[in-house]
Amino acid sequence: MFPIPVQRDFSLRALNTFGIDARAQAYLAVDGPDILRAVRNDAGLAGLPRLVLGGGSNLLLTRDFPGLVLHMCGRGIAVVGEDSEFTYVRAAAGENWHGFVQWTLAQGLGGLENLSLIPGSVGAVPIQNIGAYGVEVKDRFHSLTAFDFSTGEVIVLDGPACRFGYRDSVFKHALRDNAVVLDVTFALPRKWQANANYADVAQALVDRQITEPSARDIADAVIAIRTRKLPDPAQIGNAGSFFKNPIVSAQQREALLAQHAGLVSYRQDDGRYKLAAGWLIDQCGWKGRSLGAAGVYEKQALVLVNRGGASGAEVAALARAIQADVRGKFGVELEPEPVFV
Repeated sequence: MFPIPVQRDFSLRALNTFGIDARAQAYLAVDGPDILRAVRNDAGLAGLPRLVLGGGSNLLLTRDFPGLVLHMCGRGIAVVGEDSEFTYVRAAAGENWHGFVQWTLAQGLGGLENLSLIPGSVGAVPIQNIGAYGVEVKDRFHSLTAFDFSTGEVIVLDGPACRFGYRDSVFKHALRDNAVVLDVTFALPRKWQANANYADVAQALVDRQITEPSARDIADAVIAIRTRKLPDPAQIGNAGSFFKNPIVSAQQREALLAQHAGLVSYRQDDGRYKLAAGWLIDQCGWKGRSLGAAGVYEKQALVLVNRGGASGAEVAALARAIQADVRGKFGVELEPEPVFV
């Protein structure tokens, strides 16, 4: 029988970037599909609720978890192929995302530089379809392998099968609670072109007097911007951007613009508009404010922080208060990015 080194009554404080002091009934470090098969075949473990944990950067623990935490710890990065258009790079689910992006740049491979310094692990990236500064993971995604608890098999999913949307994927819907991502393969363009369309990135390059940026130049600009705007989870607990930027119809955007001349919005390919959630929150007076030990970051209203000893319930209460104010002032619903557990 495959040995299952489960730990009981395990603290998750160091495994979530909010630094919430919650505990798991059971904890298991996972480095591949064999241990997941063993869990599936174990009568005592198979019936427990499961929580798959990567870097813990997209998670709000509102209570102790009454089940089994599967902590993805697999490591490994490799170039696995190339063709006339792409170089294919595979990374295990447990790899640190920013470390992986830096590895690709060190190999002279561009394509992921706009996604530099986003906290979390590689395995969580396709689940959330992370994005920043004009690039989403779906733009560079090739395929992934995952363990399917419903069948006990390892499955391979390509881009269409993942059903990517704005901060969304099939793993939040049909495959939720069943599929555990094991590794992800990215297709990085051999004919790389800089994506510096976002104003902050463009300005950073101007400030550095760079007119023909390399992938490394873009990465350095993004890292500088994120470092300036966002708190380091090692210093103050947070999960990065807490709310999704809401998408509204052109008509709703025009109505809002008539009432709020400074409205920050970005036109989407389908004619709708993405609103800057941070601007909406700031206009409601929340930047720098706190409820208990949970607060809104002074430099970026989109980021909720743990000022020290906050519970997940306190952070959730702060989020609800912000949602209510934005709803009341703008008639817009804010949807949290982190998963509430």
